[in-house]
Amino acid sequence: MSKDQDIEFKPGETWRILKNVVVISIAFMVHFTAYSGAANLQSSINAEEGLGTASLAAVYAGLICSNIFLPAVVIKWLGTKWAIALSIITYMPYIAAQLRPRFYTMIPTGLIMGLGGGPLWCAKCTYLSVLSEAHSKLSNISAEALLVRFLGLFFMIFQMNQVWGNLISSLVISSGDNLAAVTAVNATMIPKVCGRNFLPSTDAGEALQQQPPEKIQMIVAIYLACMAGAALIVAVGVDSMKRYKSSRSEPGSGRAGLALLVVTLKLLVEPHQLMLVIINVFVGMQQAFFGADFTAAFVSCSIGTGTVGFVMMAYGLSDAIGCVVTGYVSKVTGRLPLICVALVAHCCLFVSLLTWSPQANQTYVVYVIAVIWGLCDSIWLVQINAYYGILFPGREEAAFSNFRLWESVGYIIAYIISPYFRTSTKTYVLFVSMIVGVLFYFVVEYRDRKSKKIEEKPLTPPKYVSGLDNTAYQKGE
Repeated sequence: MSKDQDIEFKPGETWRILKNVVVISIAFMVHFTAYSGAANLQSSINAEEGLGTASLAAVYAGLICSNIFLPAVVIKWLGTKWAIALSIITYMPYIAAQLRPRFYTMIPTGLIMGLGGGPLWCAKCTYLSVLSEAHSKLSNISAEALLVRFLGLFFMIFQMNQVWGNLISSLVISSGDNLAAVTAVNATMIPKVCGRNFLPSTDAGEALQQQPPEKIQMIVAIYLACMAGAALIVAVGVDSMKRYKSSRSEPGSGRAGLALLVVTLKLLVEPHQLMLVIINVFVGMQQAFFGADFTAAFVSCSIGTGTVGFVMMAYGLSDAIGCVVTGYVSKVTGRLPLICVALVAHCCLFVSLLTWSPQANQTYVVYVIAVIWGLCDSIWLVQINAYYGILFPGREEAAFSNFRLWESVGYIIAYIISPYFRTSTKTYVLFVSMIVGVLFYFVVEYRDRKSKKIEEKPLTPPKYVSGLDNTAYQKGE
């Protein structure tokens, strides 16, 4: 069989492809059970001097550098499967640093984690893209539709990390801690200090309670075991991508590392990519805001740190269900209606944060907000992520790298401003960035659809003119 010929697969190969999607999704869920559980607590357990949010900003600063310089090169050297497995290991030092949370331990390990994040996510997106193409050849379903389905399935399983990671942290942290905020801040003062008025740099020390070291040690041990298990799942359970790429060159094959970097940087300045920057930044900002600012200002401050995990579980479960549901709904409605739904729902959420004053006896409200926020996030994640694979075919590594790069910028902006601005100010920033980002997204959709209509429009044959040589007309030229 020649190198350019496709491998002849058995009829059951579609199930094997689906198995790979599920296994890689489970590995990411187990891995991010540890990371998300730790990250969601940073603004509460390491609030002093903004250490927690500063370390998360370092993570995403490293992720930006990683997304520009590393994914294509690392995938070329290691292959997609092993790039995922080894990138998982780079997250472990940051979790271990929680045992001694200092700027000199958490900032460097956060940067290392960020450097591993670029290859991790880009390799995952590339792997799913290749699987969708292979499945398409066997099932005659379009690769675009399959990619959306696979991403929906992936994010459904992946977002369950919010459930398990936060369940672990909530069970370890004493349930009696739920009264900590009320005792630290008089119940009558909660509306004045918490919610939209919360300012971490001045209010965190008074309103948030530190956790005993033995509880942090237990959480760290569990999370490190999760990450080691995730790397093992990928190494043992995922097929090499070479199995499905017999007629498609390996990422960056035949190119030098500098040439691979050029591909990513060229895509970085393309008009469609530039117009999607703001919506990508918003996707990262809203996730960081919910995990850091909402949990500190509306949950830990008014109800207690012990409730943070349960609220994030509701958010994660809602996000997971939304990912798979919207993935299938988009086949009927398309992307635009779903994006519009997310836009309206998030507008309502922002208005609620700006007008509602949290109370210790109104716990149900934060759960309602968490569920709606999770549904919105599922739409942003699946639809924008899938659109990148559709908008830049053949350049998936560079496209997904750019997506993660600008999403990381959003995380960094949210974490940098978190300690120094009140929740209301940060909410307005999110509100404006969402509106502007969606407007530019609509422009990209319009330009893309217009260009596709032009490409699909059949050429009009020349008219038959009496008295002239009509050979071309007769031939249909």
